[in-house]
Formats: sequence, C-alpha cells, structure tokens
Amino acid sequence: MDTKAIEAVSRSIRSLSMDAIQKANSGHPGLPLGAAELAATLYGEIMKHNPADSKWVDRDRFVLSAGHGSMLLYSILHLAGYKVSMDDIKNFRQVGAKCPGHPEVGITDGVEATSGPLGQGIALAVGMAIAETMLAARFNTRKHTIVDHYTYSLVGEGCLEEGVSSEASSLAGNLQLGKLIVFYDENKISIDGNTEITFTDDIQKRYEAYGWQVLRGSMYNVKEIVDLVNMAKNEKNKPSLIILKSVIGKGAPKQGTADVHGAPLGEEGCIAAKKALGLPADQQFYVEPDAYRYFEERRKAFAKAEEDWNKCFAEWSKENPELAKLWDAYWNGKQTGDAAAPSYKVGDGLATRDASGKSLNCMADRYKWLVGGSADLQGPNKTKLANDDGTYNAGNRKGRTIEYGIREFAMSQVMSGINLHGGLRAFGATFLVFSDYLRGSLRVAALSKIPNIYIFTHDSIYVGEDGPTHQPIETIASLRIIPNVQMLRPGDAEESQLAWEMALESKDHPVCMAFSRQKLTVYEKEDADWQANARKGAYIVKKGADTPDITVLATGSEVNLALDAAKLVKGKSVRVVSVFDKNAFDDADDTFRNKILGGAKRIVVAEAGVRAGWEGYAKKADLFTIDRFGESGPAGKVAEFLGFTADKLAALLNA
Repeated sequence: MDTKAIEAVSRSIRSLSMDAIQKANSGHPGLPLGAAELAATLYGEIMKHNPADSKWVDRDRFVLSAGHGSMLLYSILHLAGYKVSMDDIKNFRQVGAKCPGHPEVGITDGVEATSGPLGQGIALAVGMAIAETMLAARFNTRKHTIVDHYTYSLVGEGCLEEGVSSEASSLAGNLQLGKLIVFYDENKISIDGNTEITFTDDIQKRYEAYGWQVLRGSMYNVKEIVDLVNMAKNEKNKPSLIILKSVIGKGAPKQGTADVHGAPLGEEGCIAAKKALGLPADQQFYVEPDAYRYFEERRKAFAKAEEDWNKCFAEWSKENPELAKLWDAYWNGKQTGDAAAPSYKVGDGLATRDASGKSLNCMADRYKWLVGGSADLQGPNKTKLANDDGTYNAGNRKGRTIEYGIREFAMSQVMSGINLHGGLRAFGATFLVFSDYLRGSLRVAALSKIPNIYIFTHDSIYVGEDGPTHQPIETIASLRIIPNVQMLRPGDAEESQLAWEMALESKDHPVCMAFSRQKLTVYEKEDADWQANARKGAYIVKKGADTPDITVLATGSEVNLALDAAKLVKGKSVRVVSVFDKNAFDDADDTFRNKILGGAKRIVVAEAGVRAGWEGYAKKADLFTIDRFGESGPAGKVAEFLGFTADKLAALLNA
C-alpha cells in the first residue's frame, strides 16, 4: 500500500471539497475534511470496483448515509476516475449539476443510492447486503463464485440518532449479514454543538446488542483502517461496525466544532486550512499530482478484477446454461414461469387483500426474482408465498420471504436497497395506516425512480373494531400527492389482479396498492375495454345511459357501494365509474375523461376517505367522503354511525 499516495489523495479530497463548498457558498465541509482518509483508502485499497464500468454487477457497493457530506464522495469519485469532471466539481450544488447537494442515484456516475435524510442510507445498505446473499445462494456453484462482494456505508452521529438506523441495524444483526461493513465517523459534533447535549448512547454496546461485531480505530491511520476491514471480512456471521475516531473539519481553523459542520469555511478559512494541511494556499481546486498518478496505476488493477470476473462468468455460463438463462431473467426482469392468473366470476365475494394474496403467488411463480414480505403482518396482509423457497434467514439465503419484523421504515428502505442492487425485485406489506411510518422512504424511492411494490391492506374505516388509530381516512390522499408514486385502489378481485400486473410492469416508480379487509363482490363490467381504460385511470362499470343524469366516481370498496346505491335511485340514470388510478385519470386527456364521465349533468364522488383532491370533479355537497376520524366498532356499525352506507349515498343521488 502506497501510504504517501493515500495521503496525497486525502489532501486532494480536502482541497476539492473546501473549494467546491466555498464556490457554491453552501455545503457541509466538516465530514469531507474529517473523513478524507477513509474515502481515499476505501476507493484506493479496499473496494472491488472499476471506475470504467460503474455498473459492474459484482462490484462492492458504498452508500454515503451521511449524505450532507457529499463532497467527500464527489471528490473521491473524480480522483478515482469515474465520470465526474473537474467542471462538475466546480458546479457543486448548482441547478442541473452532476454534483447536487446530496448524492442522487442516476445523476452522478458511481453514486449507488439517494441516501436522502439521515439514517436512511444505512438501511439501504442493509437491503443491498441482503440482495448479495440472495443472489450468491442462487447462482454460485462449487466451482464458480460469480456473486461475491461487500456493502459499505459511512454513518455519523446523526444517522445513528435517527430511528430508521436502529430498525435496520437490528434486522441486519438478526440476519447475520457478515458482508455488511459500516464505518462510524465518530466526531461527536452535530449542528447544534457537541452531541453530548442529546446523544450519550454507548454505541459499541448498542451494536453488540444488535448482534454486530464492533471494532475501533483512528480515521487517520490508513493501515489500521485496512486491517480493521480485514478483521470485519473475517467475521462471517455478523455485520461489522468500525468506529473511527475523527476530528470534524480537520485542518480548518475551527476544526472540532459545530462551526465547520454545515457552512463554508470562508475565503480566509480556506487559506488557513490549506496552509495547515500543506496545500498551496493560493490555488483553488488543487489536486496533488501523486493523487492522479496513484489512481491511474490503480485503474489497471480495477479493470483486471472485472476482466477476471468476466472470464469466470463466461466459464460459469458455459457449464451452467440453465442457471445462465435464469441469471439473464433475474437481471433483466424477464418471466421465469407461466402461472395462470386467478379467475373469478361475477358474484364471487372476497376481500381484495385475499385476491391480492392469490395474485402475489401468481406473480411469484411468473417471476422467481420477486422477493419480499410483511412488517410482522404476513397473515393479515396475505403475503405468504405458497411455493417459495422458505423464509430468508442466516440458514436459508435462498428464501424469498423476508420477515421484516415491526419495522415499516426499515422495510421500505431495505426494499429500495434490494431494488437498487439489481437482480431482484422487492415488495413489502403493512396496514395502510402504517404507511405513515415509511413515508419518508417512499418519498425518496419516488425521487430515485425505484420501482418498490407496496401492499397496503386494511384500507379504510372498515377495519372496524381497531378504531380510528387504525382506520386510514386521509392516507390515500396523502400518498397520491407524492410525485412519481402510483396509487392503485382496486374495487374487486379482478381489479386486484390488474393492479399486480401493473406493479410488476413498473420500471421507474413505486406502486402502492390499497386492499380491503372486508369482502367485496366481483361485479360485472359493462366496459369491454375495462382493463385498458383502467390503466388510463378509470373505466365504466355500469353505463346507466349514453348521457347519464349522474356519474358516480368511486374507488375501491366504494364501487360496490355505488352499485348498490344506484339500484335505489328512482327516475334518474346513474353511471358508476371505478377510478382505479386517480392520478392517471387526472392526467388523462379531455377526450378520454369526458368519455368516461359521459357528459353527466352531475358528478358525485364516493370514497371512504377525505375529500381532498376530489374538489375539481364535484361540488362539495356531492363529495360522499369521510372528513373526520373513525370510530371503534364492527365495520358495518361504524359505517352506519358515520353515515357511509348505500342508503345514504342513494339519498344523496336522489336529492
């Protein structure tokens, strides 16, 4: 190991970081200045990667959970030879830049994930580590190892204070993810000052309690960092937390204080820091020649590692042609089975959560790369895979069912990590009301264009006896307003199958599906093209007339409600429309929307939730919605108490 070159890389990281932040007049210099040695050592000596091919499938993954320190990552990516130019560095935090304020996947070459708010990155890393073990168990043979990489993450105190990191770390320990290695930048500083004012946890004991190996060292001893990583790799049955004592803003005039955490150093501060670090004080964006030279030499070894892997993969493919076909299907989202879709007849009665369970098993057969589970609600969510390989755990890495435990936030981030890793597609399930626990992750998944699949059951007041805390009334509306999230609310079993087909087709956005606890009747669909039109947002269930007097826009269980109410209307023609995907219907062209609405003189909306979002379709008096919290009691009694029945809707239609 060329320690002098690593030192040159470290100084260059500090140089680029402080100058980029100063030029932008915005950013967080504390972490890049304090943790430069780790980045230099990680990308130079430890990680298996190839800057010439940032998508090599067997590369090691690195997630910067402390994403505010993004200049640390951009600087090392530039120096290592990724497609991050000096101009990109100089354009840090500007509109349209390849180096945005926090790392974003798909924007910057070499960035593995949009880690987002603190704590979410380590949970993403857990998902990536899970994916590695799953694929290794499926595709490695005694003779050839084609999946063999590590997942690394860098966290700070802020990440470890956020609850999602605890959820994910607990899960990782339980699953014995030995190829997950997390570095803790222990500088004891946050924005408001020394962390002792709020954060006095014994992190070592905490992580040992989670089932992790905990190691300690200095951020500034590169040989020690390498040795610690080797010790972590030797521990096969535990993830490792490597605590590295550091100085935030190392080299800056106010190093070791909150002042260097999240604000530029200032011109004089940059000059003073450069002098202290042995950098030319009169040069901006200076890179030591030895830093570039070091990575030019290292890139040969990086390329050879991938070349050797390609040779191994070619041999493996030749000797295992069926596995090779399966590999292609896993990595390219191809069908692996031909299970027929469940069939239903008009009049069948079943909860859409039960229909979802049937559709899930159909899809799990068609796509062997579909994995996932529930947040301790496998039975109520109907997510048991009938013909899978069992539950995923330390003793069964081929298992497709993931027992997430009561960890909704971590579940969602782990899903994102699995999907970002590639080769697998993950779903997760919980009650709809608990989507609030994972909302921050769903938002980042949408921003990242990750096609997570969310199964949300118990979707309305019909949860009944569990009461208002478990009866979502504002939740669907709140999910619909997140950009790039597709929210589907099927009204019967046939629509549930369509929802699943659409979820598996998604490539660039999360899909949320809301299913009922109560039984719903499979209804006749007078629209011959109902599936095609449902994909556009809505379709006609009951025509009523070419130009009906009233069109009822209903979703989910309220389609059945609207059909029952329509039978009680006297002297008026009533059209019933299932609004399967409200956002898609909102965005549809006027011709299609007018065709569905049918030119009705009056529009009525029926949804067991708040009216927000429906105001553009109907007058307030014609919004048959629920704009208060629910009650505890049997589902039917709760509906009667709230005035949410077919009789009440019919009375509104007759008015």
